[in-house]
Amino acid sequence: MKIVREAMAGTLESSDVMVRIAPAEGPEHDLLIASSVEKQFGAAIRSTLLQVLEHYGVPPVQVIVDDKGALDCVLRARLETALMRASESAVLPWEERLENVK
Repeated sequence: MKIVREAMAGTLESSDVMVRIAPAEGPEHDLLIASSVEKQFGAAIRSTLLQVLEHYGVPPVQVIVDDKGALDCVLRARLETALMRASESAVLPWEERLENVK
C-alpha cells in the first residue's frame, strides 16, 4: 500500500486516539506516540501499529499517535482508516474470516 498524502483519523476524546500518517524518508517507520497510558501500554501500542503497517505492506511512514486510553481495536480501526485515506484507496481491503463463515 503506497501512502501518497497525509491523513488522519480519530478524535482527542477520552478513550479514543488520533492517528496521523504521512509519507516518510528512511529505512524504517517513524512512530511518535503520546499516550496517557504509555507507561503501562506503550510497548503494546507500538506493537499494534507495527503489526497493522506490516499487514498492509506499508513502506516507511511517519505515524503520530495521540492516545487518550483507546482500546486496541480502536487503535487498529483508526490506523486502518488513516491508511485508507492516505493511500486514496477506492476499495477497502476487508478480510473474510473463516471463523465467521458457517
